[in-house]
Amino acid sequence: MTAVIAGAETAFFSLSAKDIHFLKSKEKGSARQASQLLDQPKMLLATLLVANNFINIAIVITTNMLTAMLLEPLHVSSVMSFVIQVVGVTFLLVLFGEVLPKVYATQNNLRMALFASPYIKLLTEVFRPVSTMLVSSTKFIEGKITSKPANNISSEDFAHAIELTVGHSATREEVNIFKGILKFGNITAKQIMRTRLDVTAIDYEMTFTEVRAHCLEAGYSRLPVYKETLDTVSGIIHTKDFLPHLDNDNYDWRLLIRPAYFVHEGKLIEDLLKEFQAKRIHFAMVVDEFGGTSGIITLEDIMEEIIGDIKDEFDEDDLNYKKIDNNNYIFEGKMLINDVCRVIGEPAETFDVVRGESDSLGGLFLEIKGRFPIVNESVTYKQFEFTVMALDKMRIQRVKVTIHPPVEEED
Repeated sequence: MTAVIAGAETAFFSLSAKDIHFLKSKEKGSARQASQLLDQPKMLLATLLVANNFINIAIVITTNMLTAMLLEPLHVSSVMSFVIQVVGVTFLLVLFGEVLPKVYATQNNLRMALFASPYIKLLTEVFRPVSTMLVSSTKFIEGKITSKPANNISSEDFAHAIELTVGHSATREEVNIFKGILKFGNITAKQIMRTRLDVTAIDYEMTFTEVRAHCLEAGYSRLPVYKETLDTVSGIIHTKDFLPHLDNDNYDWRLLIRPAYFVHEGKLIEDLLKEFQAKRIHFAMVVDEFGGTSGIITLEDIMEEIIGDIKDEFDEDDLNYKKIDNNNYIFEGKMLINDVCRVIGEPAETFDVVRGESDSLGGLFLEIKGRFPIVNESVTYKQFEFTVMALDKMRIQRVKVTIHPPVEEED
């Protein structure tokens, strides 16, 4: 029971606005009970805390009595008896009663909430007098120390509100723009940059003929110039600057190198956009805490976070993903997690709990799995199932994402 309570605490208070709306849309079974519990969050929390403490105390007392009875005939020293009774019991209680259920509930919060709601509903009635007293005391103390109500509305709540309140005349593109504006202030350069593995750059030692061919093949208007490695970027080349010199194969193209603008990968793109506007630039190199090159970011990358993909006449039609149906997609492993979320219609923070330091879908798979996978190996997080479709040496090349329907409760 203590495991159920610990898991329920994590599950109930990590449900998204979308999950809560799903629960409220159901009128029967455990979903209705879960919805009723969430209508009184303070009472729910008080019940969970009171019940958990009562049960843990009962477990400790009972275990100590049993341990003492078993150890007494063996004439075990008082120190060893203390270690077994306190340290051993505490370890087992924390592991099986706290850590494991909370880890499971973090990755399966909706499923855990549905499973636990009948038990928590019963505990709410059993401990109602104590819980009511605790809630009243909390309100009294809160009134004394709180000067103004806290703003508990999250960006996900706003996004869900947009879905519920926009009129039928609003297109999906308009809704996505609203959501893009909403999340814009929390996105960093690292989340949307093009990683160094996908950066096309010019070697400082290239001849003008080689540079022209390289630029023509790349098809970009701006390219970084590096010496020896991409960690030593010396500047930026604008291909339009080559136009007056195309007929001169011996032209010293290095005279056209412009200073590069460097930003840290943790910089918010909202601030970066202001800097782009102030400096009238469209391109920046993204560096990590050690000064190494992480990737590049452009004005177009930033604007796409609001209005979606921008295509021009030079963009290739090849996408980094293939949509099989509304619930199945195949993505390149290098595709950024933010872009994956945008394609499947999920909030950008959907995988924040498990993504760790990863930015790409392949990195997300490794974070969840904990080791390098083999082809056709799968891993599941919430309603999302990730399957490795192809590997390239030590790099995940393609991943299939399957979106299963939300967990339905049994009536």
